[in-house]
Amino acid sequence: MRIVIDTNVLISGVFFGGFPRKILSAVVGHQITACATAEIINEYEDIVQEMISRKQGHINRTILSPLIKAMEIIAPVTQIEICRDPDDNKFLECAKDSHALYIVSGDKDLLVIEQFENIQIVTAKDFYEKYLFNKIYNLRYHWMVS
Repeated sequence: MRIVIDTNVLISGVFFGGFPRKILSAVVGHQITACATAEIINEYEDIVQEMISRKQGHINRTILSPLIKAMEIIAPVTQIEICRDPDDNKFLECAKDSHALYIVSGDKDLLVIEQFENIQIVTAKDFYEKYLFNKIYNLRYHWMVS
């Protein structure tokens, strides 16, 4: 399953935990595939660097390395202009070009869209509870009965 992770979910997962961290862990553990463009990766890195600076450097600066290595980086092709916040169009473009099924976001400008073509736009909590939890549970159950 391919997903696109909005920057606010990445930041929440890296710095605060909860459902966003569980999703990031699933990406690093290769249970799901997260896709991004170079522009999205640059935004991730810029915002993480800003957060590290706010915390006065007490966080490892290579914190994103395992996540980025686990991601599928694509070259954008599609141009979309439907978001209230034009900066969020890049997540829709990435999802469409990578054939992702979901955009995982906490951004109201994306969540209000709910669905774009065949791409569902969901919160981290909804994605984890409705899709990822069942996938992880089924993998564990299958391993136990095999």
